[in-house]
This record gives sequence, structure tokens and C-alpha cells, in this order.
Amino acid sequence: MNLPNKLTVLRVAAVPFFVVLMLVPICGEPCEGWCKWTALAIFILAALTDLVDGRLARKYKLVTNFGKFMDPLADKLLVCSALICLVELNRIPAWVVIIIIAREFVISGIRLIAVDDGVVIAASRWGKYKTVFQMIMVGFMIGNLPIFDLLTQVLMWIALALTLISLADYIAKNVGLLKGNF
Repeated sequence: MNLPNKLTVLRVAAVPFFVVLMLVPICGEPCEGWCKWTALAIFILAALTDLVDGRLARKYKLVTNFGKFMDPLADKLLVCSALICLVELNRIPAWVVIIIIAREFVISGIRLIAVDDGVVIAASRWGKYKTVFQMIMVGFMIGNLPIFDLLTQVLMWIALALTLISLADYIAKNVGLLKGNF
């Protein structure tokens, strides 16, 4: 297993620790005090591994089918886990999270159909933008500082728009693949 793939696996392994810090009342209230800041640090480090693993894989020609499949899956696991925690903490509306997670299921379904046809669908440009904005939004929501409330709301709406745009992009680019399986 090469370094980029190890970073992807590390991102997946960080999720349970992150969730415990977000939801288990270790620090009194869930996601307060040092728990909040440690959860934020874990989230930021995990999000940064997403930038690093992809760049390393491309730069050193270490791109693998495992990485093409697992990297977006690791992102989904990290972001969706965080979003579910944030719903529990009343920091994001559940309907926004449902739309985001529904998009992830649809894209995962398209990828599974593609794999059956021997095709690996890598993340698209819109999908990457969506992931970046979701990760930034989640970071602000974890920090939960009132001074950033308006910025956090703007980030949520941008992330939601990019979620829908990237969904439409994946469907449009893979309509032929989808038609062939119906």
C-alpha cells in the first residue's frame, strides 16, 4: 500500500475518534471545551490528508484504483459523519444533511454500476469543489463561534448548491452508462 492510500485509510480511521469527541459528553456537554477543539483538529487534519494524498498520488504516479474508489469514500465518511453529528448538536438543519447524504448515495450507486462495467469514475471538478466547501463549512460549524454565524450560513448554502451542481454533473457525464443498465 502506497503513502497516498495509507493517508486515505488514516482518514477513515480518524472518523470514530472524531465522532466520540463530537457526541460523547466527555467534557461536560457534547462538543464543548477541549473536546470541540480536538474534534476540530482531527477534522482539519483528516481533511488535509485529502489534499495531500491526491497530490502525492498524481505527482509520483501512485494513482491506483483503490485510491480512486476509497478517496471519495473516505471523504464521504468523514463529511457525512460530521454532518450527522452537527444535526445532533442542532448546528445544521437535517434537511440540508439529507440532501447532501442522498447525493452521496446516488453517486456511490453510479460508481457501483460503473465498476460492474469495468469503469472507475474518479472525482469530478465539481465534486472536488463540493467537498472543499463542505469541509470548510463543517469546520466552521464545529468551531461554532458566533462571530462567524453569517459566514457559516453562506458556506452552508454554497456547499448545498455545489452538492446539487455536482450531482447534475455526474448524472450528465454518465447518462450513457446509466441508460445501458436499465
